[in-house]
Amino acid sequence: MRLDIAAQSDIGRRKKSNEDCYALVREGATGLRLFEEGVFVVVADGLGGHVGGEIASKLAVSNMRDAVKEPAPVPVENAESDPYFELLRRYMVVANKAVFQTNQDLVSEGKPMGTTLITGLVSDRRLHICNVGDSRCYHIRDGEIIGITEDHSWVDEQVKLGLMSKSEAEMDARKNIVTRSIGTHPDVIIDSYLWHIVPGDWLLFCTDGLVNMVRDADIKGEFLKGGVAADIAARLVNLANENGGKDNITVVVANVSPSLFRLAYMMGRSFVRAQGLKLLWLLVTLASGLIGFAGGYILRDAGIILF
Repeated sequence: MRLDIAAQSDIGRRKKSNEDCYALVREGATGLRLFEEGVFVVVADGLGGHVGGEIASKLAVSNMRDAVKEPAPVPVENAESDPYFELLRRYMVVANKAVFQTNQDLVSEGKPMGTTLITGLVSDRRLHICNVGDSRCYHIRDGEIIGITEDHSWVDEQVKLGLMSKSEAEMDARKNIVTRSIGTHPDVIIDSYLWHIVPGDWLLFCTDGLVNMVRDADIKGEFLKGGVAADIAARLVNLANENGGKDNITVVVANVSPSLFRLAYMMGRSFVRAQGLKLLWLLVTLASGLIGFAGGYILRDAGIILF
C-alpha cells in the first residue's frame, strides 16, 4: 500500500516543554511482523497540570510500539470481535498498567501522570483505531470529513447529554478536561473504530493542541488547498500557532494510495514553492550569463572591439 505520510510536533506558543509524543512504524522496520504493507500510528498527549506528562506519553508510545512485533492475527470465522482490536487493546492495557505502576512507585504528591493515547493500524484498505482521551483521528474523502473519533472529555459528555451545543463546547474553557486517560487509574475503557479506506482518502491523527485552536471547517479547508502530506501537516501546525498556540501541537497526515502522477506533481509544486526565490535567482543568473556570452560572441564575430 502506497502512503504519502508526514508527522510534525511543535511546542506551541505557551508551553515550556512538549508533552506530546508520537511514533510511525512502516514496512521494513526492525522487528516488524504485524503487517507487510501499511503503517502503525501512535499519538499521545501527556496531561497538562499533572506530574510528568512527557514521561507518561513517551512510556505509553514505547509500550504501543511493541505491538508491531506480534504476528498478524489470524481471522476467526464468526468471531465476536476483530482480532486486530483484541491485539491493540491488549497493548493499550499494558501501556495503562505501565504508567499507573510508575505513578505508584514514584508519584507521591500532585496529580498522577497520565496521557491520552490514540493508535491507528492502516493495512489492507482498513484502519483499525483504538482511542483513550481527546486526541483524534479524522477521515477525509473528496474534501469532506466523513469520520471523527469521539473525545473523552467533559465538554464532549455535556454535548452528548444535550446540556451544551457543539459551538458552546468549542469555546468553553473546560474543553481540555479529559474523562478518560492512560495511567491515572488501574483500569481503562478503550473505544474502537474500523474505517474502510479507499485510494485518495486522507487521514489526520492529532492532539487537542490542534483541534482546540483550529475549527473542523478550517482543518477541512487546509486539505482542500492540496499539497503533499508534509505541506498540509506544516500548514495545520502553523495555523494552530497563529490562532494562539496554547498547547503542544502534534499532527500525522497520510494520503492513502495517491496516484504516482499526482504525487510527483504535488511534490514538484511543493519544491518550487519552497525554493521559488532561489530558483528565480538561479534562472536570472543563468539568463544573464547566457546573454552576456551570446552578446560577446556576436560582437567578436562582427569585429567590434569595445574599450
